[in-house]
Amino acid sequence: MKLMTCPLNGTRPISEFAYGGELRQEPAVTVSDQSWAEYLFYRNGAPGIKQEWWCHTPSNTWFIAERDTARDAVLRTFLFESEVQE
Repeated sequence: MKLMTCPLNGTRPISEFAYGGELRQEPAVTVSDQSWAEYLFYRNGAPGIKQEWWCHTPSNTWFIAERDTARDAVLRTFLFESEVQE
C-alpha cells in the first residue's frame, strides 16, 4: 500500500489524499490575457522535484508535498505557512 504523511494527521493511505496541482507563483494582479492563460493552462511536465498541493480529505488539511516525480517518491510534506521555498 502506498502511504503519504499528512503534516497534521501522520502517515495515511494515499487513497485519503487528493492532488491539488503544482505549487506555482501567481501572476501580478494586472497581467495580459496571454500571461493569465499561460498561468492557467501551461504546466512544466518534465520529471524532477516538484512542490505540489495535496489535501488530506478526511480532515480537509491542505499542505505542500515535495515530490520527485521521476522516482514517484515523496521527499517531505509541510504546511504552506511554515516554509514554502521558491
